[in-house]
Amino acid sequence: QVQLVESGGGLVQAGGSLRLSCAASGLAFSSFNMGWFRQVPGKERDFVAAITWGARRKDYADSVKGRFTISRDNAKNTVYLQMNSLKPEDTAVYYCAAQRGPFTPMKTGVTDFGSWGQGTQVTVSS
Repeated sequence: QVQLVESGGGLVQAGGSLRLSCAASGLAFSSFNMGWFRQVPGKERDFVAAITWGARRKDYADSVKGRFTISRDNAKNTVYLQMNSLKPEDTAVYYCAAQRGPFTPMKTGVTDFGSWGQGTQVTVSS
């Protein structure tokens, strides 16, 4: 059974930083592309960032490019999202996800990801 557990969310002032972590178990973590998504109440879940299984390729939503960095440590079965220069519009529940199937080309659609964490709340005050 795949488990993804996010941590690191919280309340931060605009301009501040947070680092999210996602610990994975129940899958061959180093074989799967991983992603971060976010969702606000009443809206669809949006892509934030993704990283390939070997960390050779990363992709970001335009709204976070230059501010957020995705990384992974395959020895620790963990993927990270470093968030800098946070803005109030970054406020959302952030979800970690594993893409469907090992060693596949990186994708960024919600339906391309088959396993999800429970989410962690990030609130940025102005």
